[in-house]
Amino acid sequence: MWSNFFVQQDEEGRMGVAGAGQGGVLGGMKGVRVGQRRTPRMSDSQEGKIKLAFFVAIVGVTLTVLGMGTEFWVELAQPKHFSGNQTCQMAHYGLWKGCIRTLWVADIDPERTSCGPAELPGESNCTYFRFFTSGENAVIFKKSTNKSLNLASAVLALLSLTMMAMGSICIAMSLSKGVQFFLKPASFCFILSGVLAFLSVLIFHQSVLALLSSDHSIPLHHELSWSVACVGSAGAILIFGGFLFIILSLPVSPWQKCWPHKNSTT
Repeated sequence: MWSNFFVQQDEEGRMGVAGAGQGGVLGGMKGVRVGQRRTPRMSDSQEGKIKLAFFVAIVGVTLTVLGMGTEFWVELAQPKHFSGNQTCQMAHYGLWKGCIRTLWVADIDPERTSCGPAELPGESNCTYFRFFTSGENAVIFKKSTNKSLNLASAVLALLSLTMMAMGSICIAMSLSKGVQFFLKPASFCFILSGVLAFLSVLIFHQSVLALLSSDHSIPLHHELSWSVACVGSAGAILIFGGFLFIILSLPVSPWQKCWPHKNSTT
């Protein structure tokens, strides 16, 4: 009898310990589940808006790369009868390279007094600027460039491209992770890249004016070309895209806050 009693006590003790262990494990699992916070993922409509704003920014990036990689920032043209023969010379250059073109006077519009435009057929001689390597100033029609201004314009352009790349990385991470946390740094990068693009154009224009004032022996007509138009338009588009990302990063947009009041009044 006593042996049966002790065996029964032993079995009840084991069952109690097992029950307590299972309860502790379940309680711990519940505590872990409660402690874990799920990161709210963006909706499909929000993701679509971010992709649309990113497309706008990509247009700005494309225009910036197109403008900065070409040498049609400014055109410098001599009077078409300055040489006194059947040809005239003009120059066009950008951030990295300059070209001197020899055109036929017969191909130029009779109402135009200066040589050009650069799209006309003719001989071209292009060279890269040496102030990036040896620090020498370029000489165009006896006029010398200001290497400090040209270097500053080129550095700002490269910084603008860097900020565009960082903003694109932030948007790619936001779309892949499904969170809106990276929208604010992306907006900062795109807005700053647009501002840097504008500053690059302004400093480049100052370098052109410094070039023209360095010598007055040869009269030149100058005009900013289509590469500057691309970079300027890209700067405006990038700033606009950056503000779009700021609006999308807000938890509730301003017009969504006013929407319930409109419904209540109706």
